[in-house]
Amino acid sequence: MNASGTRAATKQPHILRRLYDWTVRWAERPSGACALFFIAVIESSVFPVPPDVLLIALAVGAPKRALRFAALCSIGSVLGGMIGYAIGWGAWQAVKGFFIPYIFSQAAFDRVAELYQGNAFVAILTAAFTPIPYKVFTIAAGVFGVNFWTLVFASLIGRSGRFFAVGGLIYIFGPTVKTFIEKYFDWLAWALLALAIAGFVAIKYLK
Repeated sequence: MNASGTRAATKQPHILRRLYDWTVRWAERPSGACALFFIAVIESSVFPVPPDVLLIALAVGAPKRALRFAALCSIGSVLGGMIGYAIGWGAWQAVKGFFIPYIFSQAAFDRVAELYQGNAFVAILTAAFTPIPYKVFTIAAGVFGVNFWTLVFASLIGRSGRFFAVGGLIYIFGPTVKTFIEKYFDWLAWALLALAIAGFVAIKYLK
């Protein structure tokens, strides 16, 4: 790797770390809940740090309000997904040069296009629930003309399931579960998605 490549590789994590620290610091301020909503909105289209980090920090600080924070995060994220859809639907040609490659890669965008040729609802649900970058799916949904309500309903289920899982664990177990969630969050998200899909399948075949 050349010198400029090395600088780029070291600069990006530094920027992301600063954004992460900035996000978490909002938990110490009275306006932390408002910041959570705002970050949940913009993360669905442009912001690189997931709102989970602030959700966890706020919920740990006030476990009895954890479910309220989860609801706020879910509403903001779904609203942000709608904004992402609008960007893809109405302004993609104007903003394409900004989003690719600064927000997500061309390869990721092309992969989402392939997924949308299959089952768009499942693709969005998976992205909304798991660590897969949700913003690629919201914007691509608008670009490729995915049904708007498919995006809304899949996002509502996936985002709510994800954030309420985090909030619910802290509400039940308190701050002691914080380290466990941060360490195994990705695995928990995939496991819960698998359980949700299994539930849908079971309901279908038990009718």
